[in-house]
Amino acid sequence: MKVLVTGGAGFIGSHTVDKLIQEGCQVTVVDDLSTGRRENVNDQAAFVEMDVCSPALFELFAVGQFDGVVHLAAQTLVPVSLDKPDFDCRVNVLGTVNVLEACHRYGVRRVVLASSAAVYGDGVVVPAVEDAHLAPTSFYGLSKLTAEKYLAMYSQVYGLEGVALRYANVYGERQGDGGEGGVVSIFARRMARGDVLTVFGDGNQTRDFVYAGDVANANWLALVTPNISGVFNVGTASETSVNDLAHLLANAAGRPVDIQYGPPRTGDIYRSALDNRLARERLGWQPQVPLAEGLARTWQWMKEREG
Repeated sequence: MKVLVTGGAGFIGSHTVDKLIQEGCQVTVVDDLSTGRRENVNDQAAFVEMDVCSPALFELFAVGQFDGVVHLAAQTLVPVSLDKPDFDCRVNVLGTVNVLEACHRYGVRRVVLASSAAVYGDGVVVPAVEDAHLAPTSFYGLSKLTAEKYLAMYSQVYGLEGVALRYANVYGERQGDGGEGGVVSIFARRMARGDVLTVFGDGNQTRDFVYAGDVANANWLALVTPNISGVFNVGTASETSVNDLAHLLANAAGRPVDIQYGPPRTGDIYRSALDNRLARERLGWQPQVPLAEGLARTWQWMKEREG
């Protein structure tokens, strides 16, 4: 199976590429390296440095003749989306349309789109189900929801098999300081350096933390499971407060934690967790790595990097 992974040099992307290669796929990675790292890319994957908004993407599709695409390239920072909504729209909406149009023109069978829990906004019953009312509180959430709708329209009009996965807060090895769920990486890095942890707000805000390897498996299943389309949550269906996360990470590191509190950030959701029953039933997916184990793996990786 020939698969293109956009954003494949990034955090989730590189875990996904590893999974696809493990499953015997022929993988090509497209990444502009604005946030991804070349060293993250599996040696067995072909690599092309390119912006997904580039017209040259069509030439790559013409040559590649891909069976499937996992579209992970995105602007993932809520604050950036609020400061630069035009940039957020260009990457997350226009970039997605560029990828979808290339898929349509060159006969790609299925597209897996990375979406986000940010599409739900605040006020939904937690854990959120896929058909809950959608009310994003940031341009990032809005751009992800718009990308979902473009995927659905391409499926309706052109018959492209489209699967959108709404990720909870993904964490694990190779995560940078930014992006959704970046709090785990930020906390681990600061702990490795012996710095104080900064919590925005009261720390009682909750997130659904899902391990990157589990997300990579969801991407694989969404790519190969027959007769599926539509939207699926990818999360653990459980809430963890930021305060509790800090103490869990301190336990994994075997060292005390020092926390300072700052003002809450604009656009942040207060409570978030995703119901995963649909993914369990239709994709046969469920999270395998408990939070404590995932944090221990992430801490070990971070400690080795930070020396």
